[in-house]
Amino acid sequence: MNYEVVLPAAGSGKRMGAGQNKLFLLLEEKPILIHTLEVFQQDENCTGIWLAVKPEERGYIEQLLNRFGITKVKGLPDGGLERQHSVHACIKNMDQVEIVLVHDAARPFITLPIIQKLALTAQEKGAAIAGVRAKDTMKKVINNVIVETVDRDTLWMIQTPQAFRFSLLAQAEDHAEKEGFLGTDEAMLIERLGHKVHIVESSYDNIKMTTKEDLMLGEAILKKRRETQIG
Repeated sequence: MNYEVVLPAAGSGKRMGAGQNKLFLLLEEKPILIHTLEVFQQDENCTGIWLAVKPEERGYIEQLLNRFGITKVKGLPDGGLERQHSVHACIKNMDQVEIVLVHDAARPFITLPIIQKLALTAQEKGAAIAGVRAKDTMKKVINNVIVETVDRDTLWMIQTPQAFRFSLLAQAEDHAEKEGFLGTDEAMLIERLGHKVHIVESSYDNIKMTTKEDLMLGEAILKKRRETQIG
């Protein structure tokens, strides 16, 4: 199932405390951003990549694309203050395709089977997002006091990619912009239209590089994958 993918890449990464865009930090001598892009570069079903970027970082990102042979990028529009604005900027610049994925540029460990299942589910159902089941006991807390123990069997931790029919996501983004609504992810915008969003089970390895500890975990994941390939 062919698709194009949007990657918001204009964040600041303050929680990483790196003093620069965290996407430029290295995992095994390669920027996090490139690790992520290579997944889609190598996927024959991916027909285009869109990166929302900071204007002042566009030149450097273009250098990275050339250096590492990333050829599928179709556009580098200016990103916004929020993720939603960055995604919308890409959608506005794209020609209509059947399926569009939105993926965190700081999630370099997504796998092709999960991507393809998301794209196929989005084609059939309209909207599909990656997630994993909650493993820990979950508590609802108000003012530092537990008010409820929530049944974790019904709880999922949501990741990306999130996959949609292009027309549906464009409609949801336009509707949110018109109403001045800011959502936490694209699925939330789809939900506001009254459309069902389906879960595709993902992997616990599909972590987002957010803190310095995540960098160490990322190195461990890469090492594990190398050893699995060798074995």
